[in-house]
Amino acid sequence: MSITKKATVMAVGLGLVTLSACGSSDDDQGSGGSARTVTLVSHNSWAVSKDVLAEFEKSSGYRVKVLEDGDAGQAVNKAILTKDNPQGDVFFGVDNTLLSRALDNGLFQPYEAKGLDQIDATFQLDRDEHRVTPVDYGDICVNYDKKYFEERDLAPPSTLDDLVEPAYKNLLVTENASTSSPGLGFLLGTAARYGDDGWPEYWKKLKANGVKVVDGWEQAYNEEFSGSAGGKAAKADRPLVVSYASSPPAEVIYGDPKPATAPTGVAEGTCFRQVEFAGLLANAKNSEGGKALIDFLISKKFQEDMPLNMFVYPVVEEADVPAEFTEHGPAAKDPATMDPAEIADHRDEWVKSWTSLVLK
Repeated sequence: MSITKKATVMAVGLGLVTLSACGSSDDDQGSGGSARTVTLVSHNSWAVSKDVLAEFEKSSGYRVKVLEDGDAGQAVNKAILTKDNPQGDVFFGVDNTLLSRALDNGLFQPYEAKGLDQIDATFQLDRDEHRVTPVDYGDICVNYDKKYFEERDLAPPSTLDDLVEPAYKNLLVTENASTSSPGLGFLLGTAARYGDDGWPEYWKKLKANGVKVVDGWEQAYNEEFSGSAGGKAAKADRPLVVSYASSPPAEVIYGDPKPATAPTGVAEGTCFRQVEFAGLLANAKNSEGGKALIDFLISKKFQEDMPLNMFVYPVVEEADVPAEFTEHGPAAKDPATMDPAEIADHRDEWVKSWTSLVLK
């Protein structure tokens, strides 16, 4: 996979970057500088087509300023620390693994977005108070290098149980659950499958079977995974990686030359559903502009533009999904899920236990 922003936006668990401003000028400092500017704070996987954004700016009269602040976890934590004097008006990119942290800290104010009736209730995890609006979803799954398994006449793994079998020893690379969103999602997927008592034993087996842990998605996918077009370095010797169900279509779309079929596949029995949300920040200076921006994020225009920019699936029912997705990377049919309340009750404890168990 090409190391471009478009190719890397499929994952929110990327390396940390310095806060950057997109489309801003020195004399226009976000919502505090102009009533016609609305500021979106997000992780560094945010992307939208220029013409789609320009259409919103023209129709709404608001100019959009974007502040990208690294990995989703870092961005959420920074937004909480600055909630009394927020950097912007809308935050995009908090997902179901981190949602309770944001809500418990009063990060957002209620807003019932226009068009919410077009979104399935299963995505509306704060449907009573409307502090966040679902925008997209994706599935964190183990991806495999088709060529590796074909050359060895070895069936790729299809379930979490398979990954601890001797046939797959030293083949898997995953991300750190304490620093990476897909890494955390994979941990939660194992907890959903094996329960509070069973997941540590599973990870003991996975560690004994040679799982490799790296800090973030970009390193795992582009440097360690042998199936990535970007992972052609000699050390890219892991044919299994924790990534996304949408990674195979990205390999096709950005392949050079473009392959007829995806060189990578998805082990569907390993998937965990991730839902991303946007919310109006509690102390937003331009709340009206923020509301208009959230309405835009669940508009059909943005929802249909989103998959090929951020490699996620739209939550709006009437939004069409690109053919490349349905052909090479359909959403998982039966992904693992977990109630946000359960995540809230156990996340920090599980991550601490995971770190002690796997990294030490």
